[in-house]
Amino acid sequence: MKGSCFCLAYRKARSAWNRAALTLALAFLQGLFPGAHSAAQTVQLHIAAAADLEPALPVLQRQYEQATGVKIIASYGSSAALTEQILNGDPQDVFLSADEAHPQRLISVGLADESHPLAYARGVLVLWARHDSPAQPLSLNVLTSTRVKKIAVANALHAPYGVAARQALENLHLYSQLAPKLAIAENIGQTAEFAESGNAQAAFISLTIASSAHDRSLGSFIRLPAGSYQEIRQCAILLRSSRNQKQAQQFLQWLTSKQVQQSLPRFGLDPAN
Repeated sequence: MKGSCFCLAYRKARSAWNRAALTLALAFLQGLFPGAHSAAQTVQLHIAAAADLEPALPVLQRQYEQATGVKIIASYGSSAALTEQILNGDPQDVFLSADEAHPQRLISVGLADESHPLAYARGVLVLWARHDSPAQPLSLNVLTSTRVKKIAVANALHAPYGVAARQALENLHLYSQLAPKLAIAENIGQTAEFAESGNAQAAFISLTIASSAHDRSLGSFIRLPAGSYQEIRQCAILLRSSRNQKQAQQFLQWLTSKQVQQSLPRFGLDPAN
């Protein structure tokens, strides 16, 4: 019995000694390598991104994560919806809008330090339809055909690509004729879903979505005539509430770097300048 008590006390003492020794060893290693602890704590950069970026941003963010070790967490939606969320306190570091107006609104209420948003890309509007759609062969003229019942378009009140689509239809003198056929979606991603599912026979969407492998396999697209809509100048801001100001600034510098800008056309975006 005494031996058992002795062994138990010995094991407890040895266990306590091992913990103490481990603590001292870790402290010693942190003294030798002061950056080891901070490196283990990966910085997470939260980005609110316009829905047209959903096919492109994951590729870009993987490149950035591999190069820097910074983890990017992106959330997508219409530029207007994301703006409202940020106004209501959504904790984001960076806002990548599909236009200039929504970032400028956040600047005007003091949620960003910049005086002007940073242009990072220019968007391209296209008309897309499934290969088996009655809108094929695809053209603007076919939209007036009786066999085309529904045409998906993003809400012009919420989505910059919806604004561009309305401008194009008005400038091409098609809006009044096609207005009864328009199926209004919340954002450009949902607009594409309407046409992909067959609930609409065609859709005005972004080139970023239309040129993705998924949409190329399902259908085809044509670009809207140059000058039929105002330039879609996609802009970004770094939010004042960000806890990762340095990393957010570095990401925006990378996004607007010459190397990244030159790669944008393969994602369906034109360089900012």
